Amino acid sequence: MIAYTLVIIGALNWGLVGFFNFDLVAKIFGEMSMLSKVIYAVVGIAAIAELVTHKSACKHCAGSSPS
Repeated sequence: MIAYTLVIIGALNWGLVGFFNFDLVAKIFGEMSMLSKVIYAVVGIAAIAELVTHKSACKHCAGSSPS
């Protein structure tokens, strides 16, 4: 659940960057500050964790096979 939440936060931040050229993480924690880099890295690790574990954790994906 933590990884999923972090991925959503990251996706929302990228949406803000794409639509409005506004990086909320950079605005709050500083442009490429050490804390910003840590946040970006943690969100990236969460995305990798979601990719690796999603199928076994998802009740919709676990039992289904592609048609």
